[in-house]
Formats: sequence, structure tokens, C-alpha cells
Amino acid sequence: MASLAEKRMEEAEEHSVDPTNEPEARPEELRLLEALLFASAEPVDQAALAKRMPDGVDVKVALAQLQAEYATRGVNLVRVANKWTFRTAGDLSWLMTRESTETRRLSRAAIEVLAIIAYHQPVTRAEIEEIRGVITSKGTLDVLLETGWIRPRGRRKTPGRPLTFGTTDGFLSQFSLEALGDLPGLEELKGTGLLDSRLPSGFSVPTPSDDVALREDEDPLDAGDTLELLLAPAAEPETPSES
Repeated sequence: MASLAEKRMEEAEEHSVDPTNEPEARPEELRLLEALLFASAEPVDQAALAKRMPDGVDVKVALAQLQAEYATRGVNLVRVANKWTFRTAGDLSWLMTRESTETRRLSRAAIEVLAIIAYHQPVTRAEIEEIRGVITSKGTLDVLLETGWIRPRGRRKTPGRPLTFGTTDGFLSQFSLEALGDLPGLEELKGTGLLDSRLPSGFSVPTPSDDVALREDEDPLDAGDTLELLLAPAAEPETPSES
């Protein structure tokens, strides 16, 4: 099986610039681009980088060159959520163990809810409960909201106008995904053992959507929705939902 470094090299080669077809960026342009990326505390999108670069520089070409140059180094230039950033090479992440911050592990309930939101968004709390078969406590959603991995999108145009939830760019960044379409499909989930190979006939994994626009069955959020989420009382522990 190819190492992560080898995969990054293959990706860099796929996106590399063919000098016979397009001109390469000049060394000073690459240095400037490199400095901008290193100086930024957060991933930066291509448009923002283009504004800081001299006129006439093809930022897309320069990024591809820089990515290829860093493919075999201790840090790699990667794209997450359509933004660019430098990260420690995956095969060297063990070197940062002493510097890493210990984080709280998500509960199984939170992982299940996060997966449902990622694949089924936009989705309401009631729809999450229907899929899981148990009542979802407010605390589970609170944890995911605090991580910045999910967000309230809008309100469903149904009685009670329940909130709809979706994932954020922070979710993509945390799991090193360029887009939601990079989430594992049915066969990949079977291969990792996360799904039973003997699934019911017709079982399928939904294709997640990256569309941030509200759908026809969603209304925009109200002004007090954020405050409502903060002040709502905690629910009882999760119990099986009534069928």
C-alpha cells in the first residue's frame, strides 16, 4: 500500500504544470506565495492569494508548482475545503506528539450524529432521530456546534419550523477533505469494516452535497436562532425513540 507521502507526490504530479503547455511561475513569485501561505494562521483560498500577488501571476500554476516542490518535504502544501495551507507530512506526524494538545474524544452518539449530518445535510434533529432510532440529546448537538464542525443552516418549512443542520469548512479541514464528495462511499465503508458486508438489499449511502444555498424546503434563520441554541435547556439522556 502506498504511503501518504507517495500519495501526495502522485497528487502533486497530477496537478503539476506541464512546461510544454504553460509557463512556469518565476522563483521570486514562488517565494512570495510561499511566504504568504506560511504567514497565514488559517488556510487561504486562491482568490485571496491572487489579490496579494503581483499582477499577471497565474496563482493556480504557482500553487501547483509549489505543491510539487513540497511533496517530498517535511511539510506539504495541501488543499482543504478549497483553501491552501502547509501541514506536517502525514508520515512525520508522530514527531509532533509532544506538542499536540490532548482533545476530548467524541462519544459514539456524537460520531453517529456527525456522520448523519455529513451525509444527509440539510437535516433536522427529528430526521437524525428517525435515522438513528433514538432520541438525540441537546448536549450531543451542543458538542458538535462547539467544535465548529456543524452549523444551523435554516429552518424547515414544516410545522414547528425545525432547524436544519449542515457541516462547515472546519469539518472539512479537521478530516483533511477537499470537498464532501471525498467522504467514503459504500464500498469504502465496507472495506474498513464500518459497515456489515451483508447489508439489506437496496441499502445505499447517500451522496453528500456541498451546496451551501438554502433549498426550497428551507427558510433563512431568524435573528434570535443563535441565542435560542445557547439558552435552550439540556435534554434528558438519549433513550430509544417511539416507532
